[in-house]
Amino acid sequence: MDNKHKIVQVLSDGEFHSGEVIGQQLGISRAAVSEHIKSLSKIGLDIFSITGKGYQLAGGLSLLDLKQIKHNCSVSNELELFPVIPSTNEYLMGLIKSENTLVDGHTVLAECQTKGKGRRGRTWQSPFGTHVYLSQYRTMDNGLSAASGLSLAIGIAVLNTINLFSNKKCQLKWPNDLLVDGKKIAGILVEAEGQADGICHLVIGVGINVDMPAAVASDIDQPWTDLNTITDSLVDRNEFIAKLLEQLEDTYQEYKLNRLNNLFKLWNKNNAFLNQIVELTSTSKVQVGKCLGIDTSGALLLEDLTSKVTSKIFGGEVSLRKKKVVS
Repeated sequence: MDNKHKIVQVLSDGEFHSGEVIGQQLGISRAAVSEHIKSLSKIGLDIFSITGKGYQLAGGLSLLDLKQIKHNCSVSNELELFPVIPSTNEYLMGLIKSENTLVDGHTVLAECQTKGKGRRGRTWQSPFGTHVYLSQYRTMDNGLSAASGLSLAIGIAVLNTINLFSNKKCQLKWPNDLLVDGKKIAGILVEAEGQADGICHLVIGVGINVDMPAAVASDIDQPWTDLNTITDSLVDRNEFIAKLLEQLEDTYQEYKLNRLNNLFKLWNKNNAFLNQIVELTSTSKVQVGKCLGIDTSGALLLEDLTSKVTSKIFGGEVSLRKKKVVS
């Protein structure tokens, strides 16, 4: 455990702690403590400094604890926890490419990502100790095509978990987002490495907003919400992750056996844009039509407003949004 993480543990109670005492506890100078505090502030921690009183982490912080997660979880995935990491997905992809031996279901968690990855090359805002950043390693024997609908299945697992805690209904947005009241609460990024007809190595990345810091919220360019906004009581991230791991296991095993043959109906039931007029933007064109949901392949079914012909849209560099009505 590095000194930055130790300082966060000291400050996690929300009380004031002097730089001198923190330095004594860690065996470093007050100046070193001050430098670490500056670094922590840059990754989203709201730390006050008051002369004569010391440092205080606003509101305190509940840190991830692998023992608590395992105690509350009925599945036995191998778990790794990093205080700070560039990207949990990137870390697992690196292990796959270096031919490191990974066990199916191996899961990486982080308190903070400095280069969190979203779809279409976007950055996933990843402040320290406030959200869920999780990546899980999986394998399939039927090649890359077998994984084409996996992100849709994983969306159902995340939705089920959020609904266990929320008093507002979560919905799915094709292909990889989850919404509550039309605002983004979670995103999924599945990356693959392998042969077209051989073993496929998969990294399932999930990011879920739990308690968005105000300082970070100003950098987000789309409507968002978080778990603590839509629940009656503050969400314990350790308990949430335990339930998420259970849902991921159940959903993955169903997908591995039956692909989307059963899951597509559940996905459509929770489709945020079902039977609504939507606009689909890709690098080459813009399409407008009625969203009819997905089929068993995971393709989005889009009905042309004039001809009533239904076309199939597959994933990729595509953006979906509700069509604005001009009065």
